[in-house]
Amino acid sequence: MLRRATLAAAGTLAAGAGVNAIAPAILPPDRSFSPNPSYWARVLAPPGPALATDIAADVVVIGGGFTGLSSACYLGRALPGRRIVVLEAGACGNGASGRNGAMVLTLTEDRYLRQAEDAALERRLYELTADNIGVLQALCAELGMDCELEQRGALQVLDTDEQLRSARDFVERARTQGFPYELWDHERTAAAIGTRAYRGAVLDPRGGQVHPGKLVGLWKAAALRAGARIHENTPVAAIEEGEVHRIVTAGGQQVRAPVLVLATNAYTARLGYLRNAVAPVFDYVGITPVLSAAQRAAVGWQSGLPYNDSRTEVYYAGITRDGRIHLGGGPVDYRFNGDLREPACAAARHAALERELARLYPALAGVGFESAWSGAVDMSLDGSPAVGQMGRHRNIYYGIGYSGHGVNLSSVFGRIIADLATGQRGAWTWLPFLDRLPPYIPNEPLRWLGTQIGLAATRLIED
Repeated sequence: MLRRATLAAAGTLAAGAGVNAIAPAILPPDRSFSPNPSYWARVLAPPGPALATDIAADVVVIGGGFTGLSSACYLGRALPGRRIVVLEAGACGNGASGRNGAMVLTLTEDRYLRQAEDAALERRLYELTADNIGVLQALCAELGMDCELEQRGALQVLDTDEQLRSARDFVERARTQGFPYELWDHERTAAAIGTRAYRGAVLDPRGGQVHPGKLVGLWKAAALRAGARIHENTPVAAIEEGEVHRIVTAGGQQVRAPVLVLATNAYTARLGYLRNAVAPVFDYVGITPVLSAAQRAAVGWQSGLPYNDSRTEVYYAGITRDGRIHLGGGPVDYRFNGDLREPACAAARHAALERELARLYPALAGVGFESAWSGAVDMSLDGSPAVGQMGRHRNIYYGIGYSGHGVNLSSVFGRIIADLATGQRGAWTWLPFLDRLPPYIPNEPLRWLGTQIGLAATRLIED
């Protein structure tokens, strides 16, 4: 196993699943929405108009990130002339879609660079997710938009000799199963990414990287072209389920629609759904100023490939076209009751990332970050995502639990959601994530306690 264990390390979360079931009522979560302060957000278009009147729709999508906008795009294409409405609490891309580490990865978190139990299924999932990057490239060409999307590969770097030995066995077996992975030794890895901190690396040649803010803009443009109406700065306050749902906004406006798509990921529990399927975990990212020619030469990141390491609390890095290095990951944080306000320790986490940057690239000691931010990721207990339909009338659709693989997987799920909602379910019955829910995560205080114990144990092991 080469990949992090994510929340599975916090196995105590699964204990006492029925305890404190009334916690959501007595401990209501904070409902504020902080604006996106990330570097990627600088290219986001100004928010469109908020919803001002009551309306009827054929489909209402809650959430204006990758899942919501891609769902709206595919639904609009499949249902021309129908009214597809997107409600976004802030600006499109305000959540994880506009705050992530810019890696575009294949597979899912729980299956990425792991030995395949069912090689045929793993290959099918691999091809689905790898091919989706080509779908994104085709959409860029169709709309004439440049998202800085590259599919030249992504590396998982190896921290120890033991990991290198394990990776050698993994790659040999995976290649016999038809996967295109490559094992790189220490010297080739150092030449590719400019740091000698790692023992080697595994290359997935069909991974890549993107400018997340520009990818949000691409999906927003695609959804609008497909006929969707997007209302930003329109948080949802309540949902009344039925054959025709009644969605009430914080401003008091109502939307009635027979189909509801929940594309809110880490924010989903605020709407009263899927609280026990995922936990919102804070991750941290920073980005340097544009490096000078001399600094870039000293760094020596010749390949330009993005990479993540093989620690449990994984670090990941990339270099932009204009020569900025971004570094994210490391220790993550969970706030009591899923509070989505930035943790008080954010400044310390960003300072630790700057120290990690200097460790990897001593020539950049003292350069620091031009911008740093945090954001909540929807983590499932087993790192596995879920997509499907639910509700008394089977007319609520969701995609959730990306656990760090959402940049690519979210638009795959947007396509699946559109197919499910338009009667094309048969195309996806093979998918192991269809209509599943991740392992149960109990309510507070067990959720917070289990998370803290699990993360503390992980850090002790890695230290």
